[in-house]
Amino acid sequence: MSVARANITMMKKLLIVSVAMFGFGFALVPLYEKICEVAGVNNLLKADALTENIKVDTSRWLTVELDANTRGLPWQFKPMQASVRIHPGELVEVMYEVRNNSDREVAGQAIPSYSPQLLAQHLKKLECFCFTRQVLKPNEVRQMPVQFMIEPSLPDDVRVMTISYTFFELSSDSVDTGGKAKPI
Repeated sequence: MSVARANITMMKKLLIVSVAMFGFGFALVPLYEKICEVAGVNNLLKADALTENIKVDTSRWLTVELDANTRGLPWQFKPMQASVRIHPGELVEVMYEVRNNSDREVAGQAIPSYSPQLLAQHLKKLECFCFTRQVLKPNEVRQMPVQFMIEPSLPDDVRVMTISYTFFELSSDSVDTGGKAKPI
């Protein structure tokens, strides 16, 4: 009888651990979103949020240099312009072009980086190809927009900054789950 009782106790413990792990998995989604918000990564704005309470600071100019790279992809990836001159608080759209130079369909995910690092706290993106994975057919060419705004609260001594995107290849079995895909 003690073996049966030990098995039942073990089953109860495993059930509790399974339920706790399932709950923890659900808790990771808002936790991940909060970490990204604090770190300034994938800081997507709603269209209305851009127009409310943000005034364009026409007294100063910022130069935003645009950079594009690939890692492990048979793609050519470049910004359509090397830099853009803007006012803080101004909504801007820039275009990037990507070309799949292979004879196979390839999936990639762009990861942004910023210089200086404090730019991440002041950069707000409305639209970006980096939010979702991109799948290009053989020899396909695509132009992709990035809409962003740099908050007027950016320190006055910062006048030149760089927004860089690096595309990484994704495995063919990766599934688009809200922009989160499995890299190779």
